[in-house]
Order: sequence, then C-alpha cells, then structure tokens
Amino acid sequence: MADEGLFEQVAEVVRGSVPRGLGRVRIYAHRVGVKVWFGAERPSRREHYEAQLISADILHEAREHALEIGFHTEHSKEAANEAVLAALLAHENRWRPGLGDEPVAGPFLGRTTWRRISETWLDPDLTGPDVPFEIGVRLAEYITALEPHVRPLTITRHEP
Repeated sequence: MADEGLFEQVAEVVRGSVPRGLGRVRIYAHRVGVKVWFGAERPSRREHYEAQLISADILHEAREHALEIGFHTEHSKEAANEAVLAALLAHENRWRPGLGDEPVAGPFLGRTTWRRISETWLDPDLTGPDVPFEIGVRLAEYITALEPHVRPLTITRHEP
C-alpha cells in the first residue's frame, strides 16, 4: 500500500509542475489520493484531476489495488457528465498526443453516472523514492493536456 505521506508529496510535485498560465491550482491531498482543480477555493469540484487508490473490488483486474490517474467529471446528472466527456473527446486529436494511448475515456470506475479520462496502474509498488514524482508528473501531464479544453466548458456551463 501507500506510504503515509505519499499523496502530500504528489501534491507538491503537481504544484511545481503545472504551468502557471493555467491559473491558480487548488489541491487537496488525503490518505488515499490527491484531487486538483482550478478556480474557487472551495468549489463543488465536479470537474477535477485526481490520483487515487482503487480497491480490487472495484477494478477486478487488480489483485490488491490500482492507482488511477486522470480527469473526472462528477455532476449529479449523468447527461452533464456525458456532455463534458463528449466535448473533450471532440478535441481528442489535440490532447491525445500529450498523453499517449493509456487514457481511457468512459464511465467512472465504481460509479457509472460519472465520467473519466484516466489510466490505471495495476498493483503498483508505491514504496519507491521516485513514486511521488512519477505520479505527480503524470497527473500534471493530464492537467496540461486537458485543462485548456476543460476551462471553456467550465466557463460556459454551470450546474445549478
């Protein structure tokens, strides 16, 4: 499993890796993950980037756990999540080269009404000294590739 301060370390890597031109980065690190968003200090965080541990109960390909890294849209209405995903997929030719073949676009892991563009690392060893850097840099790559396409969606569409 993860070291106690793993995701705090990941948060610091993300903070130092995200381009300043994207705006003020907000980060919340906890025991099993880190969540990153832009904008208000305490938003609903319906659209955000995340690195989190997922149990094998949710992702059956894993023996013990998996690490998910990527983007989530978690609006209360499935149609809103599907609209965000469709808009991002309309620009896939712009963001895919920066992320490669690993990202999967589709239903959220464990909750089918939410959507994701993310990848999973099955049963990773989370104890090595470079692990926080590897996770943080990969999460920053998602932010750098997707945020220019997420931002216009956030500005033009708000959920009540």
